[in-house]
Amino acid sequence: MTVGPDALTPDLVDRFTRWGRPSTPVTLSGPAQEFLEARVGMATVASNLPVTQICIPDSRLPGPALDALVAAVGVTQVLIDPISRLLHSRGMSYLDMLARRTADTNGIPDAVVKPATHDEVLAVLQVCTRYRICVVPFGGGTSVVAGVTRPAEAIGIAISMERLGALIALDALSGLVRVQPGISGPELERILGERGFTLGHLPQSWERATVGGYAATRSAGQASSGYGRIDDMAQSVTVATPIGTWSAGRVPASAAGPDLLHLALGSEGAFGIITEITLRVRRTPKASRYEGAMAPTFAAGISACRELAQLGLTGSVLRLSDESETAASLAMSGPTGLKRKLFDRYLAVRKVGQGALLILGWEEQSAALLDARRDAAWNVLKKFGVVSLGKGVGTAWRHSRYAGPYLRDTLLDGGYLVETFETAASWNLVPDLYEAARGAVHQALATGGHTPYVMAHVSHVYETGACIYFTVIDRGGPEAGPRWREAKTTISGALQPAGGTITHHHGIGRDHQPWLRAEIGGIGIGLLRAIKAELDPDQIMNPGVLLRPAGTGDPPAAIV
Repeated sequence: MTVGPDALTPDLVDRFTRWGRPSTPVTLSGPAQEFLEARVGMATVASNLPVTQICIPDSRLPGPALDALVAAVGVTQVLIDPISRLLHSRGMSYLDMLARRTADTNGIPDAVVKPATHDEVLAVLQVCTRYRICVVPFGGGTSVVAGVTRPAEAIGIAISMERLGALIALDALSGLVRVQPGISGPELERILGERGFTLGHLPQSWERATVGGYAATRSAGQASSGYGRIDDMAQSVTVATPIGTWSAGRVPASAAGPDLLHLALGSEGAFGIITEITLRVRRTPKASRYEGAMAPTFAAGISACRELAQLGLTGSVLRLSDESETAASLAMSGPTGLKRKLFDRYLAVRKVGQGALLILGWEEQSAALLDARRDAAWNVLKKFGVVSLGKGVGTAWRHSRYAGPYLRDTLLDGGYLVETFETAASWNLVPDLYEAARGAVHQALATGGHTPYVMAHVSHVYETGACIYFTVIDRGGPEAGPRWREAKTTISGALQPAGGTITHHHGIGRDHQPWLRAEIGGIGIGLLRAIKAELDPDQIMNPGVLLRPAGTGDPPAAIV
């Protein structure tokens, strides 16, 4: 059926084709446009099929299965209308956004089911097991690795987390919060903030992502240097699986065998659906300071970050841009005119030039503690030639920390290819990994007159290593999708030989699945298959994420 213009309001169109509409429009300034055209070239705006002309196939859900799902959750909570199904298809990668903008409906679910309790989720999974219907959990839909994209050939449903979004309990004495998976980052922070606490998990997807998605992908927030990753915060989970309820974790630490909690974290819905998670929270900081700094080179900045990490002086946020990202940041949002001349003169006098931009964030329980930690950190930074840019730069970054996806919308509107990938390695391998990844991008995309712009930043640091997050901008055009698919394969194949991981915090999904064996080995793949066979014997749970479907690799067919 074709979606008529009356069915899709402007808000619905935005929800489907864009990250969203920010309160303050994210536009390209004149200098930013000039920078892009000089470094990447003039892009051609794509002529996309209007969303109102999307032809959505009818639901293939068998009648008995539909009746059984209605009996499990209620007639109003099983949706087969085209709009609901459309809004629960695909994630938010560049290829996903291209598909959304070009009216590609491959992978649209046959129904959207909205359970409200753990028992209702179990009941839905029992129905799907009986009729061999694939199940894809859907929270904020922000996956960039095809983690929420249903196999097109399989009959399947999306289980929405919309009605599983409550804060169940806050244990203020222990610093623990129990929540359902559908609660969003902003909503959780709002509730916690009213009670004097924060989770401190702030990925760039924070405005749309859900806590269940955090856990299912083992995500890392921008303040992970101070608050840790989600797997550092999680203490227990409850998972609804096709064979029943699985609970893992209970106390802060235990020696009672291998930690099964970490089998659930990062499982991406392949074993079941997380219906409850207990997380460590911290008291809201009473003092904070964000500031900018400039290292003379990216290499010097990496050395400074390593020293801070190994001395425990990283603060809450530590982010280091390479020279390319620094140049892009200054062109797109930096000072202009006389202020830019004065800025450049200051950098020249301080002998750092336009080097590598650092963002430093401090959040502590007292101003005295913040000052002491900051002073100790700056004693280290100065040894590597880092100079201060003051609070203004850091505060500006903090206020725009979630603007990246909106800027991507703007660049897509302008006809540009924009995508990211990330990896991590031990400190001794970080420089070579950085060069190998950059080289792979140019090898794949610098053809046919294209000059891709590749930039990167160190986004998360540890005592033993760091994550490098890359952004690629290229001219789009009709072949942009196939070009990026080929490039992604080339890039992914270059990371592990250079000592990197295939993913630091984006997850495996379907996009990274071919490289998981190289990451964990054949025995590791066998262990994951054994776990899936135990918890999901009929292979209905999010087929294709983590593992190829058993047997021929084809998803199961529904029983009519």
